[in-house]
Order: sequence, then structure tokens, then C-alpha cells
Amino acid sequence: MGKYIGPKNKLSRREGVNLFDKAKNPLSRRNYPPGVHGPKGYPRLTTYGIQLREKQKARRIYGIREKQFRNYFDKALAKEGDTGHNLLQLLESRLDNIVYRAGLADTRAQARQLVNHGFFLVNGRKVNIPSFQCRVGDVVTIKENKKEKKIIKDLTAKWKNRKEIPGWLAIDIEAGSIKVVTKPEIDESTLLFDLRSIIEFYSR
Repeated sequence: MGKYIGPKNKLSRREGVNLFDKAKNPLSRRNYPPGVHGPKGYPRLTTYGIQLREKQKARRIYGIREKQFRNYFDKALAKEGDTGHNLLQLLESRLDNIVYRAGLADTRAQARQLVNHGFFLVNGRKVNIPSFQCRVGDVVTIKENKKEKKIIKDLTAKWKNRKEIPGWLAIDIEAGSIKVVTKPEIDESTLLFDLRSIIEFYSR
């Protein structure tokens, strides 16, 4: 019997990119879609199909359900400025994403779980909602009675060696804090999905 391929790996193979921040890329062993027809390779997609796939990639990367993702798009559309840029800022401003981007979690899924379990405070107040929107000036800290938990000790030990911290965040490892210093600024060329295609999908 072949090695078990988990559902997250199957989703990554379905989208053709590594979606879940794993160190080991599931596409390195089977670089084709799951299922009996997978070895034939990725099918040719229509314009709609391409747009749908890009939207699904983004939704799965951030761990967001369809209705919530659509709500983010509607908010981005209602704001002044570029809709794609607005959408990306809303996604990046989520509390779970900030914990992940700052290096205090190995994956967004882990960050989401830590937030759910009440490991963090925002401006001194407990927040256990992963989708909580952080603003410029907000300070995220590890709750005092959680600092001795093994998972936090392990993560903070690795935190000291984390090099790729976005410029819009400032971290204080000794204090166990993350500060949002500016609005999220992400280089779109580094994204695993195409923002334009997502905007076009919802604008049909």
C-alpha cells in the first residue's frame, strides 16, 4: 500500500502549489492532481476555471470559508483605492495571519488554533477570534499564563532565529509582543495566487 496522502496535501496537489506552509512540498513526490485521472496532468482551464482556481488557492491559504471570503471582497470593493490591494490588506490584517507572519507560529493553521485557545492579547485584551482585524498601532502579546506552555516555549525558541519578518510588523522577543506599525504591504509577485483573477471572478 502506498504512503497515506493527507487531505491538505491533496488540496495542494489539486491547486498545483504548496498551500499549507509545510517545509516538505507535497508536489515534490506527486506533481499532478489527486484521483485516478491525476497522472494525466492538470487539465486545460477556461477563463472562468482559472479565476475559480485562483480564488480557491487564496481562500485555502488563509483558511477562510467561501462566505467569509466573499465578505472580504465586498468590503474591499466598498473601500476607496485598488480593490485587490484592499482585499490583500484585509486578509493580512487578520490576527491569525499576523501571528504567523511575525514568526510566532509555523503555519497559519497553527496560528489560528493558538488564537482560538486564547493564547494572545490585543492591546491587553484577550482575543480568541482568528479573523479579528488588527489596526496600525495594535500590539499583540502572548498571554502571561500561556508563556510556560511547551508549545509557546518551543515556538519562541525558534522565534529568535526568524529572519523574514515583514516591515509592517515590529517584534519584541523578550516581551513576547508584535506591533502593527503600518498597514500591510505585500509584494504581489510573491503571492501564490493572482489577485486580478480573483477580482475578475467576483466581478462577473
